[in-house]
Amino acid sequence: MKINEKINIKEKSDVPADASLPTKYGIFRIRVFHEEDTGLDHVALTLGDMNGPDPVLVRVHSECITGDAFSSLRCDCGSQLDDTLKKIQEKGWGCLVYLRQEGRGIGLHAKIQAYNLQDKGADTLDANLMLGLPADARDYTIASIILESIGVTKVSLLTNNPDKVQKLQSLGIQVEERVPLIVGVRTENKGYLRTKGDKMGHHISSSDLE
Repeated sequence: MKINEKINIKEKSDVPADASLPTKYGIFRIRVFHEEDTGLDHVALTLGDMNGPDPVLVRVHSECITGDAFSSLRCDCGSQLDDTLKKIQEKGWGCLVYLRQEGRGIGLHAKIQAYNLQDKGADTLDANLMLGLPADARDYTIASIILESIGVTKVSLLTNNPDKVQKLQSLGIQVEERVPLIVGVRTENKGYLRTKGDKMGHHISSSDLE
């Protein structure tokens, strides 16, 4: 897998894809990384110095246009994204890696097809399987490359997903601790979250859904 910053001295221009990004949670640094194999652009959003001795608070977040951009209540993605930036601000430093892997890697079209099946009674796992797709098709290789390229190898990972922890560790990222990220629980997404906990092994308990 080849990755580089989308615009750099060696390609296209001498202007790097690296800038400040004022947000409601402070002024972050945004860097764009271009994945040549897929043509996708991924983002590292950082606050503070990434080169200290302590684990960096990190969230590896997969794109969810319905939750992140359209405020969908079918999932907790938008709430997780917002809470991540809030937690990084509170800590004073950290990193959000935003991966363009919509729908756990199956793509937007297939994701909305899965929504159609969910509207008819299937849960989020079974809907993917009914479409002949994996429950989770994400590849975190790109995330490990981005983290290492910005000097992050030891992290406190914001996630409820043990598979994400395991895969990042297998790629050389030291996950010193898992930081729970249970936010945005609503009537509309309790079934979705329950499936994550009961059938996909996420650290989500019944009490978390009360």
